[in-house]
Amino acid sequence: MKNIENQTIDIRSIEPHYWVARYADYLFTYAVSRLNDEDLAKDLVQETFLAALERLDKFEGNSSEKTWLTAILKYKVIDVYRKKSRGHEKEIKVLKDDGRDDDFFYPEEGNWKVEHWPLEMGIEEPDALISGEFTEILQKCMKKLPELWLAIFTMKHMDEEDTSVICRELKVTSSNFWVIIHRTKVNLRSCLQKNWI
Repeated sequence: MKNIENQTIDIRSIEPHYWVARYADYLFTYAVSRLNDEDLAKDLVQETFLAALERLDKFEGNSSEKTWLTAILKYKVIDVYRKKSRGHEKEIKVLKDDGRDDDFFYPEEGNWKVEHWPLEMGIEEPDALISGEFTEILQKCMKKLPELWLAIFTMKHMDEEDTSVICRELKVTSSNFWVIIHRTKVNLRSCLQKNWI
């Protein structure tokens, strides 16, 4: 028996035949929010359940079933990012500072130029952030991002991974990482301003 979050879990009482009913929707939402691909998310959830069944004897009960399954899925998502980022070496090499950002920022200070200040988006109220319409538009904007950019942005801002982990997993340098993050934010902001405001 293990004590997890004030509840005792008997490892022998784990019930894989209830995983789909209990965790499939949560895991699907987790995967689709990071991959923006429903079919791939469904596949990864199925692979997660299979991997968990194969490793059931290794589950020590140090976390809840849900946490354990989510951790397996998280690594499967990272594997997808890694596979998609392969072959982007040419894309990464051209990410050196080409001065294109000078259109939006004062190069010396890095501050927005007045004519490019972010506009209010009408989502300042907390309830609006969870609105289906905004989420749908954000997902459409994220689909327009290059795969590597989406992977880096998602790992950093949704999974809150450490920069060094992201660079190591996706094989990008720290300077390329920051350029990609910056350009991703500029692209998302521009897309949201065009489609949301």
